[in-house]
Amino acid sequence: MIKLQIIGNLGKDCIVKELNGKHVINFSVAHTERFKDAQGTQKEKTTWVECAYWTDKTAIAPYLLKGTSVYAEGSPEADPYTNKEGQSVATLRMRVQNIQLLGSNKDNQGSNVGNVTNTGMGAAPVVKTEEENTPAAFTPTSTGPVDDLPF
Repeated sequence: MIKLQIIGNLGKDCIVKELNGKHVINFSVAHTERFKDAQGTQKEKTTWVECAYWTDKTAIAPYLLKGTSVYAEGSPEADPYTNKEGQSVATLRMRVQNIQLLGSNKDNQGSNVGNVTNTGMGAAPVVKTEEENTPAAFTPTSTGPVDDLPF
């Protein structure tokens, strides 16, 4: 099994879709790496990962807004294509199995957005405030076939 883990910020608000009676939450995560090249020049490289999170419980969706910091892990997939300039490039996609909210761009403005935890099969998610300082985890309760990614 190949596992991809990413910590980054959402590039736009998530989109919730229903396909064949199952829910999927689509979102994009950007991770920016800053480094110095051989000449000492400061460089920046951003990697985007298109994510699909198949779940019966979409309670986390209102928290997946542009700028929100998340940790996500799952199975990666790369789709090669030719861009408008004729260059061969690839899109990195991930079928999310676990997601954790790390914060929000609104947190710095006094918002009390907390973490969402899936409490188990049949139980409703519990919203915890940041003061409780409890790590968040939201694990899917159902999965669809890998080739059904809605990208």
